[in-house]
Amino acid sequence: MAAMIANCGCATQPASLSKVNRADFQATIDGKPTDLYYLKNKNGMELTVTNFGARIVELFAPDRDGKFADIVLGHDRLDQYVNYGKTERFLGATIGRYGNRIAKGKFTLDGVEYTLPLNNGPNSLHGGDKGFDMLVWDARQIDGQTIAFHLVSPDGDQGYPGTLTVDMTYQLDDNNELIITHKATTDKKTVVNLTHHSFFNLHGAGNGTINDHIMTINASGYNPVDSTLIPDGPVAAVEGTPMDFRTPTAIGERVDENFVQLRYGHGYDHNWVLDRKTADALEQAAVVYEPTSGRVMEVWTTEPGMQFYGGNFFDGSWAGKGGKSYNFRASFALETQHFPDSPNRPDFPSVVLEPGQNYYHKCVYKFGVK
Repeated sequence: MAAMIANCGCATQPASLSKVNRADFQATIDGKPTDLYYLKNKNGMELTVTNFGARIVELFAPDRDGKFADIVLGHDRLDQYVNYGKTERFLGATIGRYGNRIAKGKFTLDGVEYTLPLNNGPNSLHGGDKGFDMLVWDARQIDGQTIAFHLVSPDGDQGYPGTLTVDMTYQLDDNNELIITHKATTDKKTVVNLTHHSFFNLHGAGNGTINDHIMTINASGYNPVDSTLIPDGPVAAVEGTPMDFRTPTAIGERVDENFVQLRYGHGYDHNWVLDRKTADALEQAAVVYEPTSGRVMEVWTTEPGMQFYGGNFFDGSWAGKGGKSYNFRASFALETQHFPDSPNRPDFPSVVLEPGQNYYHKCVYKFGVK
């Protein structure tokens, strides 16, 4: 998809670790201005975000020696996100209205069938052709560590019913936690599944494989999928399979095993059903440790599931920030969420939002070292 961008070429940027140029993110898209924003905590961690897609562009985290590296994949300029071509569209973005896949781009509410764009083979993925990742959000920087984004998605947007009003915040606190809060309301019964889609590499973006990262996922089950990555059948047990990350395991240790689910996903690209102790309190979903740098990332969520994607569709054919190639299995995404295709699966936790209800989803990525 191509879009018209009018550059304004104005303003300067603060002194920071950032390697991108703020002026390269200042433009007008669909009549709305875009910009780059900076968050920094007292420990020196930094976050760079743009209101195009409410997406993270850079995230600087320290290693065990206090050396900072940018650990998320992204682009150097706004136009590379807008006109993504054959690159990965969802880098660092806020995903909506529906994170993950909906089978055949159809679902029914109260006897009415709704049809969505098919943008992932026979299915609809991450909100359709022009999901929330491709829209300009209203931004308000609250302080040096917090930024708020606001978006109104009209009734019928990408085929979804109801006018959905969304408020999302990033906060980089002094405990080295990146706190992401999603809230939404609707004026008509609809389905909602918002999530965050940064691609991480704890070596630093573009600095080798993630197969040596040690991961734990607090889940006894997962959603097995068909060849189009739509959940197929009931929740399956991870025990005795390469999907079992209940104890710390290298991501690459079993990724090439002859297991049908890994063949379908070309590796890991599945939703894990988290072992929750409560209905919707903040609980730990995963821990990832990179032994060379000592970086640790914990994932906490209020959601029932988490999609683990192991960078299987990157092939090194295009470059990201700083001209670094993003290679096969050189990044991972951990997207806290409700389950794929839930609108068509009454046996899954509901994603229906009605007028008068408040959608709430909190995700925390907490960084440390050992």
